[in-house]
Amino acid sequence: MSLPLVVGVDGSDSCLTAVDWAVDEAVRHGVPLRLVYASLWEHYEAGLPSVGPGRPSEQVLAEHIVASAAERAERRNPDVKVTTDIIPEDAVDALVREGGQAYTLVTGSRGRGALKGLLLGSVGLVVSARARCPVIVVRGDPAGLAGTHERILLGVGDADDTSTEAVRYAFREAEVRGCVLDVVHAWRRAAFDRHGNPIRAGGPEDTCEERASAVVDARLKAAIGEYPHVRTRPATSEGPAAKILVDRTAAADLVIVGARRRTSAFGLQLGRVSHALLHHAQCPVAVVPARQ
Repeated sequence: MSLPLVVGVDGSDSCLTAVDWAVDEAVRHGVPLRLVYASLWEHYEAGLPSVGPGRPSEQVLAEHIVASAAERAERRNPDVKVTTDIIPEDAVDALVREGGQAYTLVTGSRGRGALKGLLLGSVGLVVSARARCPVIVVRGDPAGLAGTHERILLGVGDADDTSTEAVRYAFREAEVRGCVLDVVHAWRRAAFDRHGNPIRAGGPEDTCEERASAVVDARLKAAIGEYPHVRTRPATSEGPAAKILVDRTAAADLVIVGARRRTSAFGLQLGRVSHALLHHAQCPVAVVPARQ
């Protein structure tokens, strides 16, 4: 049986948008949908009325939230198999654990917490940093959410910033959607060479752009052979990677970045580019961890 697409639901408007997006994604990949509500009951009990002995009011709220989300998913596409679960524990911990048996984790960009002004809810950010499977934070403008651009955007970094898994994930998305895969590597020109001499732009010692192109070619080589029908458009651009990628999300249906492993117990390390995209991208953002 295929691993499910797991969606964290909490009753917020952002969550409902994520459910709609996840249903379409489940159809594209032919996987079931699992809707999960997780919360520590005591966080809300003080502010909610009791509904009788033995049945906490938070549980009633949870049942309503998952039932409404399931009904919405069925209306969106009745052919998608949908299951639900209510987990009485911290939302981040529950979703990260669910990610161990998920094709992908999906969250909204904002929760129903008190800090409404935040650009990204804390659950989406921490889950993106800790999950061992790909995480998609559903955000963006209507065109990006609807997938009308017919473009997937992959950000390629230096060294091991972009894992093989992130590249293959991007190619799979482009293949199932039948769209173009834009691959972008941002680079910065070094001011001095290894001898401490100034590097003149366009001079014989200025090989930054050539090295950037070589990075892209090396990252894509294996995946191009595996997905020969995917149309790729590699590009290099001088400047800050975060700004370049955020700007390009205005013409994308999904942006994908890799995440590096770190040696501490806190999971993945999200760099500046991932943080910028999670907070400012104009389309859904996929963070794909490297496999250990």
